[in-house]
Order: sequence, then structure tokens, then C-alpha cells
Amino acid sequence: MLEWMAWTTPVAVFFGCIVLMLVGMTVWERRSPTVARKGFLPLVTTRGDRLFIGLLGCAYLHLMFVGLAGEMLIWFGLNEEPSIWWATLASAGWLVLVMRKG
Repeated sequence: MLEWMAWTTPVAVFFGCIVLMLVGMTVWERRSPTVARKGFLPLVTTRGDRLFIGLLGCAYLHLMFVGLAGEMLIWFGLNEEPSIWWATLASAGWLVLVMRKG
């Protein structure tokens, strides 16, 4: 059923984290309803809005990393392409920033 996608460890971790975030956000919302607020994003957002915007940003960061991995070999003088885990770390940082300050 899932053989259409290359399920590597980073991909499985990425999607597993998304599922855990959605479950966690559902529980959090049931226990403490969200309040709309304005942060550094140019609109008033709720917790769910910030999660959605953060996840979109994470996806774009990963796509950018995959697209530029070959160029990073030249830019940084690396012997091999950098690990996708660096993109995952940057995505986690972006998501935390958007959720806390967005």
C-alpha cells in the first residue's frame, strides 16, 4: 500500500512528528481553547493557524534543502551531500519560532 513512496528513516520521522503534533494540538485545544493573537506574522492567528503556517514553512525548508544539497557541496567544500537531518533541525527551529512568537 505504501510502496509508492521512499520511506526512509527521515521521512518516517517527519511524518510521525506531524501526526504527533496533530494529536497533541487536538488534546491541547480540548483542554484549553485557543485565543487569537498577533505576533510577528502579519495577521491575527490561532494556535492551529500557527501550526499550519509552521508546517508549510517546514515543508518548504525541506524542499529548498533537497534542491540545494548539490550546491552546498560547492559552497561549503563538502566531500558528500549534507544529511537531511540538518533540514529537519532547521524545520524544528522554524516551527518552534512560529508557534511561540508568530
